[in-house]
Order: sequence, then structure tokens, then C-alpha cells
Amino acid sequence: MTGVIKQIEKMKPFFEKVSRNIYLRAVRDGFIAAMPVVLFSSLFVLVAFVPNIFGFKWPKEIEDAIIKPYNYSMGILGLLVAGTTAKALTDSFNRNLESTNQINNVSTMLASIVGFLVLAADPLKDGFAKGYLGSTGLITGFFAAFITVGIYNFCIKRNITIKMPSEVPPNLSQTFKDVIPFSAVIIFLYIIDIIVRRVSGHGFAQNVIEIFKPLFSAANGYVGITIIYGVIAMFWFVGIHGPSIVEPAISAVAFINLDANLKLFQAGQHANHIITPGTQMFVATMGGTGATLVVPFMFMWLAKSKQNKAIGRASCIPTAFGVNEPILFGAPIVLNPVFFIPFILAPIVNVWLFKIFVDILNMNSFSYFLPWTTPGPIGIVLGTGFSFLAIILALLLIVVDTAIYYPFFKVYDEEILDKEKLAATEENENSKKEFMTNDKVETREEIKVALKTPEKETKTEESAGGPKIKEQKNVLVLCAGGGTSGLLANALKKAAKEYNEPIDAAAGAYGAHYDMMKDYDLIVLAPQVASNYEDIKKDTDKLGIKLVKTQGAEYIKLTRDPKGSLEFVKKQFEN
Repeated sequence: MTGVIKQIEKMKPFFEKVSRNIYLRAVRDGFIAAMPVVLFSSLFVLVAFVPNIFGFKWPKEIEDAIIKPYNYSMGILGLLVAGTTAKALTDSFNRNLESTNQINNVSTMLASIVGFLVLAADPLKDGFAKGYLGSTGLITGFFAAFITVGIYNFCIKRNITIKMPSEVPPNLSQTFKDVIPFSAVIIFLYIIDIIVRRVSGHGFAQNVIEIFKPLFSAANGYVGITIIYGVIAMFWFVGIHGPSIVEPAISAVAFINLDANLKLFQAGQHANHIITPGTQMFVATMGGTGATLVVPFMFMWLAKSKQNKAIGRASCIPTAFGVNEPILFGAPIVLNPVFFIPFILAPIVNVWLFKIFVDILNMNSFSYFLPWTTPGPIGIVLGTGFSFLAIILALLLIVVDTAIYYPFFKVYDEEILDKEKLAATEENENSKKEFMTNDKVETREEIKVALKTPEKETKTEESAGGPKIKEQKNVLVLCAGGGTSGLLANALKKAAKEYNEPIDAAAGAYGAHYDMMKDYDLIVLAPQVASNYEDIKKDTDKLGIKLVKTQGAEYIKLTRDPKGSLEFVKKQFEN
């Protein structure tokens, strides 16, 4: 097993390079930027259609009124993501351009949105059709964004722009500078649309869906879901943030399926599409990547080792809400040969059971989008429509995951317990030797002094990592989804308040941080995004911001030690 892990680790640099690919990152960051829209719209879907499960139906006019915000937000998701993806990709290209000759990300957003409409919206007598403006148009949106930014980059790098005299105000000059690349984008995409319609008789977006249908069907099969969710777990096991690589590749499929499931559910039919955001968040990664929901509770309740019990107590609450880095790096589970098999196997078994419930027992698949921090069992029940089978599935997954992890947990617990016993034996032997060689007889007063509980530490200027910081410092902690980073940010704020240090901290998700970086003095990268260090360093160097990355065990230790986190941050400002 160790040999297999070492072979996978050898490929780690390649996979990290893939995860930093600017196009994959643009897709991921584009979705992150659009998440408020998805979350907002899902609330109205729940209100409109969940009562149907209990036999209550809103009158048609009320249902239409409730669902209107959904149609005007989620209904144009493809259009919105075309813009946000273009902006994210523009920011990546700008890192390699001179600061005096940057691509205007607002202009690329607008060009991408217009280009998307050209490709996705079929003309009608009094406007255009909206059938492919939502999730079904996501792939077309990515295409429009990539073409848009590529053309802008080509024009800006070669100064193929309208140049205005120096006397013209900069904002007006920028407007004219964008005219040529904007026009080139729309004309190029319009030509593609004309050719596709002439050849196939259908619009570009419709053809894209038809081309990808076989792939969507294959991905929803047992082999497809095994590869997708097994690979996510395998990457994370060797320290690479698997979702950063896999999610951009399946995000369009997942949201298309989610929309299709909702329409099937509304029509009273079986919602049978397997790959959805909910499948990943609440089934395959129930309790975080590796389906680790049960693991910290096993550590806390079943471990004989004191170390494992402590890790379980510290990790159970975050893991219940999908933030499992404390157990992944605290145990550790990642790169631990003992846990390789269950970490890969549990997510695969979970999605297989989910597919069996959907395909054979006719349980509805996920029709609703919920926040990823929703506890897994609750997410399964809510996301699939409160069915009795969903409750049974949630309980079954807990039992099955416990059965998968338990034998390996026992092996690891015995291993740690043996180490603790050995350490205790060595400590006792050393104590005996010290006692036998010590010819001094301690007085009663000396013994009292030795056993006296230390007085509470006075928080002087030297009690938290040296002299106090004189000026206000702002720290931004970044992780993949904004969950783990909150643990360290909260620990740091607590210590700063306790020791009266002028330090404030905030948590964020990597990819959604570009516009707020300038407001911070230090950025701390959590382990799952540490591979992006060289990329973000280009931005921090330009802005004069300090940057530091952390390792797994180091990061978890800092989240549990407020004073230690404060000392860590103060040390960065000393360098």
C-alpha cells in the first residue's frame, strides 16, 4: 500500500500543475462568484415545491409568483457564469501582462455575455428564446468566455487597439481601447453561430448539448461515478485538492442534471439524474472528502488512544458541517497508508448505494441546491425532497461508512496506543533513574512549590510572540471553500483581542479573493490551496502584501491554538 501511495505522490507535481490551469481555475472561480445566485434562487424552489410532497399545492398564480425570482436568477445562470468566468480568466491573463497594459475585465465580462447571447439565444419575433440561458447553456458560456478573453489578450498584447492622444482622459481612452477587441469577439462568435446554424439547422448551444449527451449518460453510470468520485478522494489523499481538478470538468453536467431533475419533479415524474452538486456534497463527500462524517465520532467514542480521542473531540463539529481538514491533517488521514483503502472506497460505495436507491427503488435524485456546509444526512433528505427513502439512505450511509472505516480505524488506534504505552514506559524509567540518582531530600515547602498550580500568565508585551504590533494589520486566510479558513481566522481574532494586538482577520475562498486583496497586509494559504503559492505571489508582490503558506498538521495546530496563531502571524511581519 505504501508503494502505491509513493507512486501516486510522484505524480503530485503534474496534478498540482493541472489544478493551477488558468482555464480550469476560471471555471471554478466563475462558479464561486455565481454561488449567491444559486443559493438565493434555491430558497424559492424549496418554498414553491416542497409542500407538494405533503399533499399541499399552491394555487397556480401564487406558485408562479414564488418561482419568479428563481426564473430570473437561476434561469440565466449560463449568462451570468459566462461573465464571471471571463472576469476570472482575465485576471489570470493580467498577471502576465505589464501593469500599464492590462485587459479591462469589465469589458471582457460584457463581451462574453453578449457573445453568449449570440450563441445561445434563438431569435423570436419580439425578442429571443431563453431556453439555453440557464444551466443548459453553461458549456456555451465557458466557450464564450474563453474565446472572448483569448481575443482580448491577442489584441492587447499586440496593441491592436484604438490609441487616443495623451490629453484624452484615461477612462475615455480605455473605452476606445476596448472597441476593436470587443467588436472582434462578437463578430467571431456571430460567424460561428451562422456556420453552425447553416450546417445543423440548430443553434450552437443546442448542438453542444447534443454532442455531450453520450458523455453525460456515461458519467451517470456506475463506471462514470466511480471514476469521478474516486479520483477526487485519491487526489485529496496525496495532498492535492481534488475538487479543484474534477469539479470544473463536471460542474456543467451537475447543474444541467439538477435543472433537469427539478423539471421532472415538477412534472410529477422520476428525477433520475445522478450527478448533481448534492451528490458530491452530501453523498460522495458526506462529512468532507473521503466521506469522513463518521470518522471523528469513532475517534472520540471508540478510540483507546488518548491522542485519537482528543483529535476526535476537536474534529467532530467541523466535520459534521463538511469541514474535515481537522481530522484529515490532525489524525492524520491523508498520506496515512492505513486509511488509503477506506478513504477511496467509502465515497464510491456511497454513490453506488445512492444510484441503487434512485434507479431501482425509484427515489428521486437531488432537485434542490443547498449550501455545502449543510450536514450530509440533512442535505440528502432536504435535497431529494423529504422522502422516506432518503431518510433510510442517510442512515444506511452512516452504517456502511462506519463498517468501511472501522477495521482500519482499529488498526490505527492500536498503533497509536502502542506508541503511547511505549512513551509512558520510557518516561517512567527515566523518572526512576532520576529519582535514584538524586541524593537531595526535598523539604515540604519545596514540594509545595513544585506542585503549586502556575499563576495565570500575565499578558504583557512579551507574552504573545514578542513586542506588540504598533499599527493595525489585516490578515486574510484563504482555503478552497471558505470553511477551514474560518477556523484559523477566528482563532487569530480571539488571540488578538485577548492580547490586545491591533490585528484583524477574515476568511475567504481562493478564487473569490482578487478584488479584496488590496485591503490586507498578510495572506495565509491553507494546505488545500498551498499549491497556488507561486500564482498568488505575483499578485501579492505587486500589492506589497506578505504571503505565507501552511502545511496540514501545522495549520490544524494553529486553528486550535489562538496564542500560537497570533505568534505565527506576528513572526511573518517581523520577516
